[in-house]
Amino acid sequence: MAKFLVLIPARYASSRFPGKPLAMIHNKTMIEHVINNCTKSGFDYCVVTDDERIESSIVSHGGNVVRIDDDVSTGSERIALAYKRHFSERGYDYIINVQGDEPLLLGEIIQDIGNSHKNSDFDIYTAVKKRSWNNKEKENPNVVKCVMSPNNNQCLYFSRAPIPFVKENIKIDWFQHVGVYSYRVAALMRFVQLPESFLEKSEQLEQLRALENGLTIGAKEISVELLGVDTPEDIIKVEGVLSE
Repeated sequence: MAKFLVLIPARYASSRFPGKPLAMIHNKTMIEHVINNCTKSGFDYCVVTDDERIESSIVSHGGNVVRIDDDVSTGSERIALAYKRHFSERGYDYIINVQGDEPLLLGEIIQDIGNSHKNSDFDIYTAVKKRSWNNKEKENPNVVKCVMSPNNNQCLYFSRAPIPFVKENIKIDWFQHVGVYSYRVAALMRFVQLPESFLEKSEQLEQLRALENGLTIGAKEISVELLGVDTPEDIIKVEGVLSE
Protein backbone atom coordinates (compact mmCIF):
# COMPACT_ATOMS: atom_id res chain seq x y z
CA MET A 1 0.00 0.00 0.00
CA ALA A 2 1.44 3.37 -1.06
CA LYS A 3 2.41 5.74 1.72
CA PHE A 4 2.05 9.51 1.34
CA LEU A 5 3.58 12.42 3.25
CA VAL A 6 2.31 15.97 2.76
CA LEU A 7 4.99 18.57 3.45
CA ILE A 8 3.97 22.23 3.75
CA PRO A 9 6.75 24.81 3.31
CA ALA A 10 5.93 27.97 5.30
CA ARG A 11 8.31 30.95 5.46
CA TYR A 12 7.78 34.07 7.51
CA ALA A 13 9.68 36.38 5.16
CA SER A 14 7.73 37.67 2.16
CA SER A 15 8.34 40.85 0.20
CA ARG A 16 4.64 41.51 -0.34
CA PHE A 17 3.20 39.99 2.84
CA PRO A 18 5.61 39.39 5.76
CA GLY A 19 4.26 36.89 8.29
CA LYS A 20 1.76 35.54 5.80
CA PRO A 21 1.37 32.02 7.33
CA LEU A 22 0.23 33.59 10.62
CA ALA A 23 -2.33 35.94 9.03
CA MET A 24 -5.77 35.45 10.56
CA ILE A 25 -8.62 34.08 8.44
CA HIS A 26 -11.90 33.69 10.33
CA ASN A 27 -10.16 33.48 13.73
CA LYS A 28 -7.58 30.91 12.60
CA THR A 29 -4.15 31.45 11.15
CA MET A 30 -3.79 30.68 7.47
CA ILE A 31 -1.39 27.84 8.22
CA GLU A 32 -4.03 26.29 10.52
CA HIS A 33 -6.50 26.26 7.63
CA VAL A 34 -3.91 24.55 5.42
CA ILE A 35 -3.11 22.00 8.14
CA ASN A 36 -6.81 21.21 8.64
CA ASN A 37 -7.21 20.56 4.92
CA CYS A 38 -4.13 18.34 4.80
CA THR A 39 -5.36 16.37 7.80
CA LYS A 40 -8.63 15.69 5.99
CA SER A 41 -6.71 14.17 3.08
CA GLY A 42 -6.00 11.15 5.27
CA PHE A 43 -2.27 11.46 4.55
CA ASP A 44 0.47 12.16 7.08
CA TYR A 45 1.55 15.80 7.08
CA CYS A 46 4.18 18.15 8.52
CA VAL A 47 4.85 21.89 8.17
CA VAL A 48 8.42 22.78 7.20
CA THR A 49 9.45 26.24 8.41
CA ASP A 50 12.52 28.36 9.02
CA ASP A 51 10.89 30.61 11.61
CA GLU A 52 10.45 30.29 15.37
CA ARG A 53 7.16 32.23 15.36
CA ILE A 54 5.53 29.85 12.89
CA GLU A 55 6.94 26.84 14.70
CA SER A 56 5.63 28.06 18.07
CA SER A 57 2.18 28.80 16.68
CA ILE A 58 1.85 25.32 15.16
CA VAL A 59 3.13 23.58 18.30
CA SER A 60 0.66 25.56 20.44
CA HIS A 61 -2.19 24.08 18.38
CA GLY A 62 -0.82 20.54 18.48
CA GLY A 63 0.34 20.53 14.88
CA ASN A 64 3.31 18.76 13.27
CA VAL A 65 6.27 20.97 12.36
CA VAL A 66 10.02 20.71 11.69
CA ARG A 67 12.60 23.47 11.35
CA ILE A 68 14.83 23.73 8.31
CA ASP A 69 16.91 26.89 8.71
CA ASP A 70 19.19 26.34 5.71
CA ASP A 71 19.38 29.15 3.18
CA VAL A 72 17.66 27.50 0.22
CA SER A 73 16.08 29.17 -2.79
CA THR A 74 12.94 27.05 -3.29
CA GLY A 75 10.25 25.26 -1.33
CA SER A 76 11.17 22.03 -3.13
CA GLU A 77 14.69 22.17 -1.71
CA ARG A 78 13.32 22.87 1.78
CA ILE A 79 10.96 19.88 1.74
CA ALA A 80 13.71 17.64 0.32
CA LEU A 81 15.96 18.57 3.25
CA ALA A 82 13.09 17.96 5.68
CA TYR A 83 12.44 14.54 4.17
CA LYS A 84 16.12 13.50 4.27
CA ARG A 85 16.62 14.65 7.87
CA HIS A 86 13.36 13.64 9.50
CA PHE A 87 11.37 11.17 7.38
CA SER A 88 13.64 9.12 5.11
CA GLU A 89 13.46 6.05 7.36
CA ARG A 90 9.66 5.92 7.52
CA GLY A 91 8.93 4.20 4.21
CA TYR A 92 7.12 6.96 2.33
CA ASP A 93 6.58 6.44 -1.40
CA TYR A 94 5.25 9.89 -2.32
CA ILE A 95 5.90 13.41 -1.05
CA ILE A 96 3.18 15.99 -1.74
CA ASN A 97 4.23 19.64 -1.63
CA VAL A 98 1.27 21.79 -0.53
CA GLN A 99 1.93 25.51 -0.37
CA GLY A 100 1.31 27.19 2.98
CA ASP A 101 -0.62 30.01 1.29
CA GLU A 102 -3.35 27.85 -0.29
CA PRO A 103 -6.08 27.76 2.41
CA LEU A 104 -8.77 26.69 -0.08
CA LEU A 105 -7.02 23.53 -1.28
CA LEU A 106 -9.35 20.95 0.26
CA GLY A 107 -8.32 17.59 1.66
CA GLU A 108 -10.22 15.61 -0.95
CA ILE A 109 -8.30 17.38 -3.74
CA ILE A 110 -4.96 16.54 -2.11
CA GLN A 111 -6.09 12.94 -1.71
CA ASP A 112 -7.27 12.77 -5.32
CA ILE A 113 -3.96 14.14 -6.63
CA GLY A 114 -2.03 11.58 -4.59
CA ASN A 115 -4.18 8.65 -5.68
CA SER A 116 -4.08 9.75 -9.32
CA HIS A 117 -0.30 9.90 -9.12
CA LYS A 118 -0.15 6.43 -7.58
CA ASN A 119 -2.19 5.04 -10.48
CA SER A 120 0.10 6.59 -13.11
CA ASP A 121 3.67 6.17 -14.32
CA PHE A 122 4.61 9.86 -13.98
CA ASP A 123 7.56 11.00 -11.87
CA ILE A 124 5.68 14.08 -10.69
CA TYR A 125 1.99 14.90 -10.53
CA THR A 126 0.25 18.26 -10.27
CA ALA A 127 -3.13 19.91 -10.92
CA VAL A 128 -4.69 22.16 -13.54
CA LYS A 129 -7.90 24.14 -13.85
CA LYS A 130 -9.66 24.48 -17.22
CA ARG A 131 -10.33 28.07 -18.28
CA SER A 132 -12.42 29.40 -21.16
CA TRP A 133 -10.85 31.05 -24.19
CA ASN A 134 -12.27 34.43 -23.18
CA ASN A 135 -10.85 34.36 -19.65
CA LYS A 136 -8.56 37.41 -19.47
CA GLU A 137 -6.16 35.72 -17.05
CA LYS A 138 -4.72 34.01 -20.13
CA GLU A 139 -2.75 37.21 -20.77
CA ASN A 140 -1.58 37.60 -17.15
CA PRO A 141 2.10 36.56 -16.81
CA ASN A 142 1.54 35.85 -13.10
CA VAL A 143 -0.93 33.10 -14.07
CA VAL A 144 0.97 30.02 -15.22
CA LYS A 145 -0.44 28.15 -18.20
CA CYS A 146 0.02 24.46 -18.91
CA VAL A 147 -0.11 22.63 -22.22
CA MET A 148 -1.31 19.11 -21.46
CA SER A 149 -1.81 16.14 -23.75
CA PRO A 150 -5.49 15.15 -23.99
CA ASN A 151 -4.42 11.55 -24.55
CA ASN A 152 -2.72 10.80 -21.23
CA ASN A 153 -2.78 14.05 -19.18
CA GLN A 154 0.97 14.49 -19.56
CA CYS A 155 2.21 18.06 -19.11
CA LEU A 156 4.20 19.10 -22.16
CA TYR A 157 5.10 22.68 -21.17
CA PHE A 158 4.40 25.43 -18.65
CA SER A 159 4.60 29.11 -19.46
CA ARG A 160 3.71 32.60 -18.34
CA ALA A 161 2.80 33.32 -21.96
CA PRO A 162 -0.74 32.65 -23.28
CA ILE A 163 -0.32 29.12 -24.62
CA PRO A 164 -1.21 27.23 -26.70
CA PHE A 165 -1.12 29.65 -29.61
CA VAL A 166 -3.94 28.96 -32.07
CA LYS A 167 -3.18 29.94 -35.68
CA GLU A 168 -6.71 29.63 -37.00
CA ASN A 169 -9.67 31.52 -35.52
CA ILE A 170 -10.67 28.66 -33.22
CA LYS A 171 -11.56 29.27 -29.60
CA ILE A 172 -10.27 26.54 -27.31
CA ASP A 173 -10.04 26.16 -23.58
CA TRP A 174 -6.68 26.52 -21.80
CA PHE A 175 -5.33 25.14 -18.53
CA GLN A 176 -4.20 27.18 -15.57
CA HIS A 177 -1.56 25.47 -13.46
CA VAL A 178 -2.30 24.91 -9.76
CA GLY A 179 0.93 24.84 -7.73
CA VAL A 180 0.63 21.59 -5.79
CA TYR A 181 3.07 18.77 -6.55
CA SER A 182 3.19 15.07 -5.76
CA TYR A 183 6.67 13.55 -6.15
CA ARG A 184 7.84 9.99 -6.16
CA VAL A 185 10.58 10.12 -3.53
CA ALA A 186 13.36 9.26 -6.01
CA ALA A 187 12.09 11.96 -8.41
CA LEU A 188 12.19 14.63 -5.70
CA MET A 189 15.71 13.66 -4.67
CA ARG A 190 16.87 13.76 -8.30
CA PHE A 191 15.06 17.03 -9.03
CA VAL A 192 16.69 19.03 -6.23
CA GLN A 193 20.15 17.85 -7.30
CA LEU A 194 19.71 19.25 -10.81
CA PRO A 195 21.15 22.69 -11.65
CA GLU A 196 18.87 25.55 -12.61
CA SER A 197 17.94 25.06 -16.26
CA PHE A 198 17.81 27.38 -19.26
CA LEU A 199 14.01 27.46 -19.59
CA GLU A 200 13.58 27.69 -15.81
CA LYS A 201 15.74 30.84 -15.79
CA SER A 202 13.84 32.27 -18.75
CA GLU A 203 10.31 31.73 -17.44
CA GLN A 204 11.16 31.68 -13.72
CA LEU A 205 9.23 28.39 -13.41
CA GLU A 206 10.90 25.66 -11.39
CA GLN A 207 8.92 22.81 -12.98
CA LEU A 208 10.61 23.43 -16.33
CA ARG A 209 13.85 22.11 -14.80
CA ALA A 210 12.12 18.76 -14.42
CA LEU A 211 10.89 18.68 -18.02
CA GLU A 212 14.25 19.75 -19.44
CA ASN A 213 15.92 16.87 -17.63
CA GLY A 214 13.51 14.16 -18.74
CA LEU A 215 11.30 13.89 -15.67
CA THR A 216 7.67 13.35 -16.60
CA ILE A 217 4.83 15.38 -15.11
CA GLY A 218 1.16 14.43 -15.18
CA ALA A 219 -1.80 16.52 -14.08
CA LYS A 220 -5.22 16.10 -12.53
CA GLU A 221 -7.92 18.46 -13.76
CA ILE A 222 -9.82 19.99 -10.84
CA SER A 223 -13.06 21.94 -10.94
CA VAL A 224 -12.98 23.98 -7.72
CA GLU A 225 -11.82 27.59 -7.60
CA LEU A 226 -8.65 28.16 -5.58
CA LEU A 227 -7.22 31.42 -4.33
CA GLY A 228 -3.65 31.63 -3.13
CA VAL A 229 -2.74 34.43 -0.73
CA ASP A 230 -0.05 36.80 -2.03
CA THR A 231 -1.09 40.10 -0.41
CA PRO A 232 -3.09 41.22 2.66
CA GLU A 233 -5.97 42.09 0.36
CA ASP A 234 -6.27 38.43 -0.63
CA ILE A 235 -7.25 37.55 2.95
CA ILE A 236 -10.55 39.39 2.47
CA LYS A 237 -11.21 37.45 -0.74
CA VAL A 238 -10.52 34.10 0.95
CA GLU A 239 -12.81 34.99 3.85
CA GLY A 240 -15.53 35.78 1.34
CA VAL A 241 -15.14 32.38 -0.33
CA LEU A 242 -15.20 30.58 3.04
CA SER A 243 -18.32 32.48 4.09
CA GLU A 244 -20.08 31.30 0.95
